[in-house]
Amino acid sequence: MTEPTGAKQKDLLASPQTRLIFWLPWVLILIGCFIDGVTRTVLWTVGFGLTGIACLENFRRCRRRFCLYSGPIYLLAALISLLYGVQVLQLGMHGWYWILGIAVAASLSCGLGVEKLFGKYPAAL
Repeated sequence: MTEPTGAKQKDLLASPQTRLIFWLPWVLILIGCFIDGVTRTVLWTVGFGLTGIACLENFRRCRRRFCLYSGPIYLLAALISLLYGVQVLQLGMHGWYWILGIAVAASLSCGLGVEKLFGKYPAAL
Protein backbone atom coordinates (compact mmCIF):
# COMPACT_ATOMS: atom_id res chain seq x y z
CA MET A 1 0.00 0.00 0.00
CA THR A 2 1.18 3.47 -0.73
CA GLU A 3 1.61 6.00 2.05
CA PRO A 4 -0.09 9.39 1.92
CA THR A 5 2.24 12.25 1.05
CA GLY A 6 3.95 13.63 4.15
CA ALA A 7 2.56 11.07 6.61
CA LYS A 8 5.90 9.36 7.18
CA GLN A 9 7.68 12.70 7.69
CA LYS A 10 5.19 13.56 10.45
CA ASP A 11 5.40 10.10 12.08
CA LEU A 12 7.32 10.26 15.35
CA LEU A 13 7.94 6.50 15.15
CA ALA A 14 9.70 6.84 11.77
CA SER A 15 12.77 8.64 13.13
CA PRO A 16 15.27 7.09 15.59
CA GLN A 17 15.56 10.42 17.45
CA THR A 18 11.85 10.93 18.01
CA ARG A 19 11.24 7.22 18.62
CA LEU A 20 12.86 7.81 22.03
CA ILE A 21 9.65 9.58 23.06
CA PHE A 22 8.01 6.15 22.99
CA TRP A 23 10.87 4.09 24.42
CA LEU A 24 11.82 6.20 27.44
CA PRO A 25 8.48 5.60 29.21
CA TRP A 26 9.03 1.88 28.65
CA VAL A 27 12.25 2.20 30.64
CA LEU A 28 10.11 3.37 33.58
CA ILE A 29 7.80 0.39 33.12
CA LEU A 30 10.74 -2.04 32.95
CA ILE A 31 12.33 -0.55 36.07
CA GLY A 32 8.95 -0.90 37.77
CA CYS A 33 9.02 -4.64 37.02
CA PHE A 34 11.79 -5.01 39.60
CA ILE A 35 10.31 -2.72 42.26
CA ASP A 36 7.18 -3.29 44.33
CA GLY A 37 4.64 -1.10 46.01
CA VAL A 38 4.03 2.58 45.51
CA THR A 39 7.10 3.05 43.31
CA ARG A 40 5.88 0.47 40.79
CA THR A 41 2.45 2.07 40.80
CA VAL A 42 3.95 5.48 40.04
CA LEU A 43 6.40 4.20 37.40
CA TRP A 44 3.78 2.16 35.56
CA THR A 45 1.09 4.82 35.75
CA VAL A 46 3.47 7.48 34.43
CA GLY A 47 5.13 5.15 31.88
CA PHE A 48 1.90 3.85 30.37
CA GLY A 49 0.34 7.31 30.56
CA LEU A 50 3.20 9.00 28.71
CA THR A 51 3.28 6.27 26.08
CA GLY A 52 -0.47 6.57 25.56
CA ILE A 53 -0.28 10.35 25.23
CA ALA A 54 2.66 10.08 22.80
CA CYS A 55 0.72 7.56 20.68
CA LEU A 56 -2.38 9.75 20.53
CA GLU A 57 -0.27 12.78 19.63
CA ASN A 58 1.43 10.77 16.90
CA PHE A 59 -1.95 9.67 15.57
CA ARG A 60 -3.03 13.32 15.51
CA ARG A 61 0.12 14.24 13.56
CA CYS A 62 0.22 11.48 10.94
CA ARG A 63 -2.82 9.22 11.47
CA ARG A 64 -0.70 6.11 12.06
CA ARG A 65 -3.06 3.20 12.69
CA PHE A 66 -0.91 1.57 15.38
CA CYS A 67 -1.13 4.72 17.49
CA LEU A 68 -4.90 4.95 17.11
CA TYR A 69 -5.26 1.60 18.87
CA SER A 70 -2.26 1.49 21.18
CA GLY A 71 -2.74 5.01 22.62
CA PRO A 72 -6.04 4.22 24.35
CA ILE A 73 -4.77 0.77 25.36
CA TYR A 74 -1.78 2.33 27.14
CA LEU A 75 -3.94 4.99 28.80
CA LEU A 76 -6.24 2.26 30.07
CA ALA A 77 -3.19 0.33 31.33
CA ALA A 78 -2.08 3.48 33.19
CA LEU A 79 -5.48 3.80 34.86
CA ILE A 80 -5.61 0.11 35.76
CA SER A 81 -2.05 0.30 37.13
CA LEU A 82 -3.04 3.20 39.34
CA LEU A 83 -6.23 1.55 40.57
CA TYR A 84 -4.50 -1.78 41.19
CA GLY A 85 -1.54 -0.12 42.88
CA VAL A 86 -3.74 1.79 45.35
CA GLN A 87 -5.78 -1.41 45.87
CA VAL A 88 -9.04 -0.08 44.49
CA LEU A 89 -9.03 -2.76 41.78
CA GLN A 90 -8.42 -6.36 42.82
CA LEU A 91 -6.64 -8.46 40.18
CA GLY A 92 -5.13 -11.12 42.41
CA MET A 93 -1.52 -11.74 43.27
CA HIS A 94 -0.39 -11.68 39.63
CA GLY A 95 -2.20 -8.47 38.72
CA TRP A 96 0.94 -6.66 37.57
CA TYR A 97 1.72 -9.48 35.14
CA TRP A 98 -1.84 -9.35 33.80
CA ILE A 99 -1.66 -5.59 33.27
CA LEU A 100 1.65 -5.73 31.41
CA GLY A 101 0.83 -8.83 29.40
CA ILE A 102 -2.58 -7.68 28.26
CA ALA A 103 -1.37 -4.15 27.45
CA VAL A 104 1.51 -5.43 25.31
CA ALA A 105 -0.48 -8.21 23.63
CA ALA A 106 -3.46 -5.96 22.89
CA SER A 107 -1.32 -3.15 21.56
CA LEU A 108 0.71 -5.41 19.30
CA SER A 109 -2.19 -7.45 17.99
CA CYS A 110 -4.57 -4.52 17.50
CA GLY A 111 -2.00 -2.01 16.30
CA LEU A 112 0.46 -4.00 14.27
CA GLY A 113 -2.15 -6.50 13.10
CA VAL A 114 -4.27 -3.70 11.68
CA GLU A 115 -1.21 -2.12 10.04
CA LYS A 116 -0.38 -5.43 8.36
CA LEU A 117 -3.91 -5.67 6.99
CA PHE A 118 -4.59 -2.07 6.03
CA GLY A 119 -1.21 -0.29 5.95
CA LYS A 120 0.35 2.18 8.38
CA TYR A 121 -1.59 5.22 7.28
CA PRO A 122 -5.09 5.72 5.86
CA ALA A 123 -5.19 6.73 2.19
CA ALA A 124 -6.95 10.03 2.93
CA LEU A 125 -6.05 12.25 5.84
